[in-house]
Amino acid sequence: MKIVCLDLEGVLVPEIWISFAERTGISEFRRTTRDEPNYDTLMKYRLGLLAEHGLGLPDIQKVICAMGPMPGARAFLDKLREDCEVIILSDTFYEFAHPLMRQLGWPTLFCHSLETNVNGMVVNYHLRMPEQKREAVKRFKEMNFTVVAAGDSYNDTAMLGEAHAGILFHPPQNVIREFPQYPVTNSYDELRAEIDKAFARVSEQ
Repeated sequence: MKIVCLDLEGVLVPEIWISFAERTGISEFRRTTRDEPNYDTLMKYRLGLLAEHGLGLPDIQKVICAMGPMPGARAFLDKLREDCEVIILSDTFYEFAHPLMRQLGWPTLFCHSLETNVNGMVVNYHLRMPEQKREAVKRFKEMNFTVVAAGDSYNDTAMLGEAHAGILFHPPQNVIREFPQYPVTNSYDELRAEIDKAFARVSEQ
């Protein structure tokens, strides 16, 4: 049985925090895992910015509700799910992702959760587990699944390395330079072609 593990932001939907930066005019929110590989450092930075500017979960959710999947993402996902299991492994939060999952046809999503106070201010975040992307892929392999993974950022490279094959989708140049072992794709047609080639290579081994 084949499983494809995909990142959410940057692969199927726009980067939520970048969209939030554009809507609020606070450019510091543009910092993502493309720039900061340490997720804890990044999230503490974001929580500090939210507190500094008095912005809470309702403010972020307004931006998310106005977002949609990337053009072609739903069709790509629907076709891929006809041929293999698809799991979205993301470092976003369930409180963010719900409206986006509806627009994508409710694919399976593993991500994290946020903690808010009575005023809707985000006071903490809770990881499902450390290195959840890599650990999920590892467990799928232990269950005798063949796993191909695709993502765009630093925080995806652990799952790409753990999978039988890893693919970069529209990554920034710094990630391309640091991880030349992964093929680079820039469209859903290219990504699907690389996924199919990866499964074919693994089956021949």
